[in-house]
Amino acid sequence: QVQLVESGGGLVQAGGSLRLSCAASGLTFSSLTMGWFRQAPGKERFLVAAISRSGGNTFHADSVKGRFTISRDNAKNTVFLQMNSLEPEDTAVYYCATRRDYGIVYNSRLYDYWGQGTQVTVSS
Repeated sequence: QVQLVESGGGLVQAGGSLRLSCAASGLTFSSLTMGWFRQAPGKERFLVAAISRSGGNTFHADSVKGRFTISRDNAKNTVFLQMNSLEPEDTAVYYCATRRDYGIVYNSRLYDYWGQGTQVTVSS
């Protein structure tokens, strides 16, 4: 049974930092592309960052580039999202996701497994 469990969300003031973690089980973690999505109320879910199986290839959305960093620890079956210089516009539920097929893709429908989400709220 595949499980993705996010943690690390919370309430932070603008300019602050949070580090999200996603612990995976029930799959061969090192063979999977991992992604972080977010969804704000009334908006579509979109890809914030993604990382290849080895960690050698990453993607960051333009809106978070230079502020957020995705990384992974294959020995611990965990992917991270370091979020710095947070802005109120970053407020959303953040989801960890993975897909069986190879490669980083932006379409959420192409991801097969999802975590339950963790709320990030940035106050101004």
